[in-house]
Amino acid sequence: MKAVRFAAAGVAGMAELETPKVRSGHALVRVRSAGLCHTDIEVLHGRYGEGAFPLIPGHEYAGTVEAVAEGVTSVQPGDRVAVDPNIPCGHCAACRKGLTNLCATLKAYGVTENGGFAEYSLVKVGHLHAIGDLDFATAALAEPLACVLNGLGAAGVEASRPASALVFGAGPIGLLMALSLKAKGVAEVGVADISEPRLAFAEALGLTPFVSGSEQLAARAKSFDFVADATGVAKVVEGMVGFTADGGTALIFGVCAPDARIAVAPFEIFRRQIRLAGSYSLNRNIPQALEILSHDDGTMSRLVSHQLPLAEMLPFFSRHSGDPATMKVQFSAEA
Repeated sequence: MKAVRFAAAGVAGMAELETPKVRSGHALVRVRSAGLCHTDIEVLHGRYGEGAFPLIPGHEYAGTVEAVAEGVTSVQPGDRVAVDPNIPCGHCAACRKGLTNLCATLKAYGVTENGGFAEYSLVKVGHLHAIGDLDFATAALAEPLACVLNGLGAAGVEASRPASALVFGAGPIGLLMALSLKAKGVAEVGVADISEPRLAFAEALGLTPFVSGSEQLAARAKSFDFVADATGVAKVVEGMVGFTADGGTALIFGVCAPDARIAVAPFEIFRRQIRLAGSYSLNRNIPQALEILSHDDGTMSRLVSHQLPLAEMLPFFSRHSGDPATMKVQFSAEA
């Protein structure tokens, strides 16, 4: 089979590999769509995970079951499925609390185990979820959407029922968060970014655009019940509290550099009763993400800007596209 393969840190290429043999408790999945995430690039450079090279990357994927191990009854050949990539141990302190995403020995397809940027992927059957008649490109959004839902859960969005929200970052994950807030009934959802083309796209999705650093945005200080960062820029995170309404919540969702630091005024957090929250990855919530995608009117699927053959994915691992029209890039078996 053909696959994108990380041979070593910083070394990515196309490879011709043997199709995995089905082993106990597993299913062989023919990958139909797999999304590129910035995490994949971090994995390539050894900045995320264990540096488990050689490795087939890809943790956002969906496809059809090709074959199953003897005795497997939960899935069968022909089933259309999405993959939950996280592989927790199930017995550490975090797992016992239900925080499987914080497992002490967390592994994941596409990070420590071969993932979805290949024609076939061998996956434990407990990590496969039926997608019904969802198209594969949309189903491959379930993993990033599940990360968003984990973040909104960590921030207590369901309980607090914010009337207004602001998301910093009009990239695919920021827009997915903003659209999820709309889907949860938040009346006003704004998106802030420095890219006017991306803000125009956000507005076309029914979101309120704000140019970061503008007078328009400055005039909305302390007015949003919920504020989230999806940029991973420390200075943006530092400024979130200034846009959070009294009694509101600020969520650190973007991935800042491990050595980045911010300055906040503890008195302001205290006096205005601001809640700070963080979230990491997804936590067994692919089914909830698929449920939302199954009821979406096609807006979320508009975040997929590129569907490419496997070999054409390779340049995206080595460079960051400067094109603001580039949103979610996916390998598509049909491309």
